[in-house]
Amino acid sequence: MSKIPDLMKNYLTYLESVRNVSKRTLEAYGNDLFLFANYCKNHNINPEKANTLQVQSFIAELSFERESGASVNRRLSSVRGFYRWLVRYNRRADNPCETGLKNVKVSQKLPSVLWENEMASFAELPETKKILWPERDKALILSMYSAGLRISELASLTMKNVSSNIDEARVMGKGGKERIVFFSDEAKEAIIQYLPFRTVKILSSGINGINKDGVLFISRSGKPLSVSGIRWIVTQYAQHSNLGKNIYPHSFRHSFATHLVNNGCDVRIVQEMMGHKSLSTTQRYAHVNIENLKKVYSKTHPHGGLK
Repeated sequence: MSKIPDLMKNYLTYLESVRNVSKRTLEAYGNDLFLFANYCKNHNINPEKANTLQVQSFIAELSFERESGASVNRRLSSVRGFYRWLVRYNRRADNPCETGLKNVKVSQKLPSVLWENEMASFAELPETKKILWPERDKALILSMYSAGLRISELASLTMKNVSSNIDEARVMGKGGKERIVFFSDEAKEAIIQYLPFRTVKILSSGINGINKDGVLFISRSGKPLSVSGIRWIVTQYAQHSNLGKNIYPHSFRHSFATHLVNNGCDVRIVQEMMGHKSLSTTQRYAHVNIENLKKVYSKTHPHGGLK
């Protein structure tokens, strides 16, 4: 981020050292502020002294360039946070994003969800297709689904944080918030089947010794799987699934929450399991169930297909 003003760099340092935001979130904020700084430079605006109209013009330009509403709102949130920091530390008296500047409307899209039978079918793909590393991949898929893990949480999950009987684990979520997650019997069995292969892979990789507290999921070279590596693995199986859905790692987390809500789990408990800060974020999974009920009604009720 060498091309953004020093003041913005100081803000990012604050987010990293004081707010303890994740590396991925920090990169997103940095990219958003870079775009705003570039806009200010092109329009001879001092970012520290920008007014509401100038920030509004920046947002309008993003919309004109056909950025999605969600992306525009995230960038506005990054800029709003920057000015909130300036006000808090007396670098300016007001936040230009707080008066007359609202988020753009975003169409609510239902998350990609695999229903119970589809999830079971997808989890069997590593064994039936045998395209990559079956033992690891089945354990990986079932771990994400049964524990409702974010992809970053899975990538950073270590042996040290998995219980000795492999039925639960401690994970660090967004904002440094720690929570306990649980593995289903199927996920536990898959992990147990995978661990001996993990040990052999680490030994054969030439790495001196076995770090018993190292990350749970590794690559074929014995190194920790990256977020992009996990995403690539899921994509390979998605291409073989024949389910006709856009399947990605977060689909397993969506499916986890949806299945819990559908089976009567209290939304506040699901919120805790998901590590959501806001209850409204969790409540959308109740809407997923409503949409599914609508589809069932449309297919099965005698008048369901009538308009």
